[in-house]
Amino acid sequence: MARLPQRSRDEMPPEQQRVYDDIGGGPRGGVRGPFHALLYSPKLADAAQKLGQYVRYDCSIPAKLRELAILITAYHWKAQYEWFAHEPHAREAGLPDPVIDAIRNGKRPDFSDAAEEEIYNFCTELYDKKRVSDATFAKIEARHGGVGAVELGGLLGHYNLIAITLNIAETPVPGGAKPLAE
Repeated sequence: MARLPQRSRDEMPPEQQRVYDDIGGGPRGGVRGPFHALLYSPKLADAAQKLGQYVRYDCSIPAKLRELAILITAYHWKAQYEWFAHEPHAREAGLPDPVIDAIRNGKRPDFSDAAEEEIYNFCTELYDKKRVSDATFAKIEARHGGVGAVELGGLLGHYNLIAITLNIAETPVPGGAKPLAE
């Protein structure tokens, strides 16, 4: 059970209703997962949803690689809902099942795509060492430019916020599933 219960739009004060409507009326097509908890702080929810909309739908990193970075983040935090929500998006974006399965199981995938491997190395190095080496950064910058390197950092920052929010709020996965071993 979630620590911060989901409230209906009608139970919210006007500022929360406005942010709820902005989230639901955007490309997400509804209010789900972390946004029920974030709406307890409408200003934070509004800022998070705007950043999230940009990094998820509009940043320069290709969709398949964005979803790869999100799955790595979900695994890092053992954010069950984040994994549940993004595994289908990763598959739809073209991330191969063996890559998804390896990450779910805490294993390094066997990559056939150098761009995927570069994103994996960047993310896991950042999470393991709290920074990235010059060589790892150079590969991201060579493929995606300085803009892409910064946007990848923004994507990771946003999805860390989402994973932390989900874990703090104990947001349940529909049906009670646990897609990641804890």
